[in-house]
Amino acid sequence: MHNRSYRFLTPLILALTWANMEAQTSSPVPRLVVNVTIDQLRTDYMEAFSALFGPDGFNRVMRDGRSYMDASYPFAHVDRASAMACIMTGTVPYDNGIVGERWLDRKTLRPAYCVDDASCEGWLTSERYSPASLSVSTITDELKVATGGRALVYSIAPDADAAILGAGHAADGAFWIDDASGQWSGTSYYGAFPDWALRYDVPERLSSRISDISWKPVSPIVENFNFFISPQESEGFSHKFAGDRKMQEFKTSAYVNDEVNRFARHCLEHTGMGKDRVTDFLSLTYYAGTFDHKPVAECPVELQDTYVRLDMELAELIAMLEKQVGAGRYLLVVTSTGYTDDELVDFSKYRIPTGTFNITRASSLLNMYLMAVYGEGKYVEAEFGSQLFLNQKLIEDKQLNLNDVLTRSQALLIQMAGVKDVYTSQRLALSMGEADIRRLRNSFNQMRSGDIFIEVSPGWHMVNEETHEQTLERASYVDFPIFFFGCNVRPETVKTPVTVDCVAPTLARFMRIRAPNACSVAPLSAIR
Repeated sequence: MHNRSYRFLTPLILALTWANMEAQTSSPVPRLVVNVTIDQLRTDYMEAFSALFGPDGFNRVMRDGRSYMDASYPFAHVDRASAMACIMTGTVPYDNGIVGERWLDRKTLRPAYCVDDASCEGWLTSERYSPASLSVSTITDELKVATGGRALVYSIAPDADAAILGAGHAADGAFWIDDASGQWSGTSYYGAFPDWALRYDVPERLSSRISDISWKPVSPIVENFNFFISPQESEGFSHKFAGDRKMQEFKTSAYVNDEVNRFARHCLEHTGMGKDRVTDFLSLTYYAGTFDHKPVAECPVELQDTYVRLDMELAELIAMLEKQVGAGRYLLVVTSTGYTDDELVDFSKYRIPTGTFNITRASSLLNMYLMAVYGEGKYVEAEFGSQLFLNQKLIEDKQLNLNDVLTRSQALLIQMAGVKDVYTSQRLALSMGEADIRRLRNSFNQMRSGDIFIEVSPGWHMVNEETHEQTLERASYVDFPIFFFGCNVRPETVKTPVTVDCVAPTLARFMRIRAPNACSVAPLSAIR
């Protein structure tokens, strides 16, 4: 009797155990991960314009997804390229090599674009680009490795750096709008240009379509919504895209996001992304900055309209994903490149402490000082941004101690008006100290950064006489959001500050793959 009872109980116990194991592993792997990076998106602007948003864009993502409203980058001097590289690699320029959109090539002493690669041909463009400068793996690379190359990976962005860095090394394609031709372009690095991409704008070229566009406020409500404090009343606007700069202006308007969505729809419809059990990855880049990079005071209504239209594009993207892939089968992550304030202000008019630091003259003065100490020679080879590049070959030929040269240079430069601090490459390479130094160190790379970093005092203008560049130093903190939506994400608004390098390992956990090979940060917890 007892033996028969055990015979009946054993299968029952096994069945219950199996059911419990299934319940523990029931969180689905997304069939499609869509990473949307919005250039210049800010949390405060989102909150300011939220009354203008519809129910199916940002409001839906915040209601039904997980929202981190206080995000930042763990390194200094963030721009679009370094931001995109950090999102995809889960690490900082110190490791991934992308210190910015441009850096100074030590061999040629000329600026280099972060995706330059003369060994590659361009598709529908004369430019030659690849991700060769990206020195570590990306989340998309790891997905390709984990699936034996079966995962489909595409990246779509208005500009080449965002498209290529969003794609990684092993992608199936990266696409951007060429400034000269106005066509969606690519690079031979990823192989042949796909037929589906060639067929996209055959009926009517983008450069022709935008000539018929007149950008005006999407509604009178947007036109009459005055958020920005301005010495003059906000007025409506009307912009046509014509002339030699029409593509550059189009790519800094609200309409470029509609074009990204159109191309993304074409991609989803013709590639089969998200249709099988192998996870695919689509990287998209939108724009939320000012029109033609003008100061906010010159285009406040345009910026408001951009955010409203951006909300509409996000709603359209979600509807597109639910139709093509299915609700609950995709994971959407939305974040920002951070915010760069290029507006120049004359603080002296308001008796605010300010001044001008001329890095060209500082470089000449330093060279004269080093000649007085060490003898004739050109010790400072070039200036780039706030960095000085020393002539390391000359220093080696003269058998000088590099650390001694750097220390003397630092001692001289720190005495100049407008200089807050001076960091040498050795100081940064060896420092893991306080937060400010750590953020600057994270933005430094041995192969692509200068020997001396000059930190100009907040409120001071830095000018370069040779390049005619001028910047205004600001240390203001501007936060932005990270949203996770879909695929059983637990709805919650999290107020704890986070850094963007956590996105890649978090996506890796969703896809059950390894994080990128230089990523050492932990994934976000309790998301589902």
